[in-house]
Amino acid sequence: MPRPIELHAAWVYTGEAHSGLLKDHTLCIDENGKIEALIPTREAARNPGAQQIELGNHLLMPGLINGHGHAAMTLLRGFADDLALTPWLQDHIWPTEGRWVDADFVRDGVNIAMAEMIKTGTTTFSDQYFFPDSTAQAACDAGMRCQVNFPIINVPTQWASEPNEYLSKGLAVRDKFKSSELVSVIFGPHSPYSLEERDIAKIATLANELEMGIQMHVHETKPEVLHAVEINGERPITTLNRLGMLGPHMQCVHMVWLSKDDIRAIADSGSHVIHCPSSNMKLASGACPVSDLLDAGINVAIGTDGAASNNGLNLFAEARLAALLAKLTTGNPASLNAEQALHMATLGGAKALGLDHETGSLQQGKWADVIAISFDDASMQPLYNPISQVVYAGHGAHVQHSWVAGRQLLNDGKLQTLDEPKIIRGAQAWRAKIASNTNPTTSAKELA
Repeated sequence: MPRPIELHAAWVYTGEAHSGLLKDHTLCIDENGKIEALIPTREAARNPGAQQIELGNHLLMPGLINGHGHAAMTLLRGFADDLALTPWLQDHIWPTEGRWVDADFVRDGVNIAMAEMIKTGTTTFSDQYFFPDSTAQAACDAGMRCQVNFPIINVPTQWASEPNEYLSKGLAVRDKFKSSELVSVIFGPHSPYSLEERDIAKIATLANELEMGIQMHVHETKPEVLHAVEINGERPITTLNRLGMLGPHMQCVHMVWLSKDDIRAIADSGSHVIHCPSSNMKLASGACPVSDLLDAGINVAIGTDGAASNNGLNLFAEARLAALLAKLTTGNPASLNAEQALHMATLGGAKALGLDHETGSLQQGKWADVIAISFDDASMQPLYNPISQVVYAGHGAHVQHSWVAGRQLLNDGKLQTLDEPKIIRGAQAWRAKIASNTNPTTSAKELA
């Protein structure tokens, strides 16, 4: 039977709106992995049956929530860099995936992704990729919280051949993991341009009937939006709204090229936006107008996207970049301050994923998904404002401890549920296999 835990820290950021920062507080976690109390350390009774952990000069805060990614694609990190989205996908990524992606690829790719995410403070991640049952099982085995968005696309792969088969297999994954406390399963239609309107309308209807969420790449590039207007006579957001896709269950990823009407439609519907700044910059797709979205009352979360287009899964780096990019694009240094960026990476992410009743903040009754960040390193001194320090000076390596539902995943910087040397050897084996058979500059036509 797990023991209760009491975490004593110099600083605590709860993640709740306007809660500020607490000094010298203790987080009490019960034997079921739920938060029992958060009290001043001087008032803590120090339960003799609890595991006492003195965190000293650490900030205790909610674990980060990576709102969007393709974890298994970590095995393609650095495979086809410095390309625009369309040639990157069509000439390099999709052909390579078609040749190599299977259940083993996904399991090994997800494991190395989780190792990186845990070590940089992420406790929950959202994932859209093939063989989603392998992703879900890997997350359960490692003890991470995961939203699995089973893919639906009008492109045949080794997992499914057409949209109806993707739907059937995806719903079977939902049934398999419906009792899991760590895994939630939602629809993951790839994009408006990769599905027919009848497929999008069907997904919208099923999501409403089954009360399931939807995550989709939307308005990622300017050519995507212009092509939609040319073909359909309307922008993708307008199409999705017409087909019933928008709503509080909808998670729109990227959202780079937006008009005032697009933003109004998102706000009116209660849909969420997942901002992926590094990936959008690296692929030269553009910048999501985060400040405008926040001003419109839209909930915004942060995602890394896949390591093939980022090339990392460090959400602290992503939060910092989101804050800096907002200031640059608006010309206003007050845009997206440090606390707003941290909120987007924690409770904002939980809200977008429909998990805010379970995680995202340090609140009584929620799961104890918690990380501890050390301020002892020279790069974190001197310390004036812990929240600003974490966002602007922190880089993930300062995370020393991590718990999900009270289970420790990281202790003094060392993984507790994953065999890092074994995972690295597995990734190197995949690199050798792929590199010996595929030239990253080979085109899709040459591979056919």
